[in-house]
Amino acid sequence: MPRQLGELEDAVMTRVWQWNRPVTVREVLEDLQQERSIAYTTVMTVMDNLHQKGWVRREVDGRAYRYTAVSTRAAYSAALMNEAWSQSDNPASALVAFFGMMSSEQREALSDAIRIVGHNIPEDPAPPAESAGDRTTGEGDAGTADEGR
Repeated sequence: MPRQLGELEDAVMTRVWQWNRPVTVREVLEDLQQERSIAYTTVMTVMDNLHQKGWVRREVDGRAYRYTAVSTRAAYSAALMNEAWSQSDNPASALVAFFGMMSSEQREALSDAIRIVGHNIPEDPAPPAESAGDRTTGEGDAGTADEGR
């Protein structure tokens, strides 16, 4: 699990994620300078650190590098949430508290995500009490809630 990005690392990665293409230090610098005073060498160091940490890959382009994100912002956010949740001594309680903090839009997004993931979960095997003969004849299968999926 990657550790949380620092403030400047996050500002740099936000641009790399948003642009979703190989970027140069100069491009990131020029965009960051719209918000703050920052030196080229500072941005270059941060991007080199992000490369060393595995957040970005880089390719030589003339005398500069072009940097590309290794994963998405969504994957990063999910990893942070998973890490925080797994550190809890009571994961169920942590989830209840987390859900309680969500806005209605976030709860709707969660419901959508559960529906999407639910379609990708393999069906449970037949209960052990069911005989093989019942499965082959299809007895008891008609009208189940999973019909039509």
